[in-house]
Amino acid sequence: MCLAIPARIEELTTPGNAIVNLGGVRKEISLALVDDAQVGEYVIVHVGYALQKLDQEEAELTLKMFAEMGVMDELRDELNGSMA
Repeated sequence: MCLAIPARIEELTTPGNAIVNLGGVRKEISLALVDDAQVGEYVIVHVGYALQKLDQEEAELTLKMFAEMGVMDELRDELNGSMA
């Protein structure tokens, strides 16, 4: 499965990169495609890149829907595998 996943920015690292968190999985991603992303904001992540910012309500709703569908483990695996 290859999806874009909402993830919360926890830390800004080197210029243009950040550490995001999705259900306890922390990964460094590129912010090259997103302007002015800040700690605490949510972004849509696909293959190691933040594609756009997402408001917190929409991100939480999407993550809740993924959990209800029972795909959170697959999404965590995707985050671990695609962004290693």
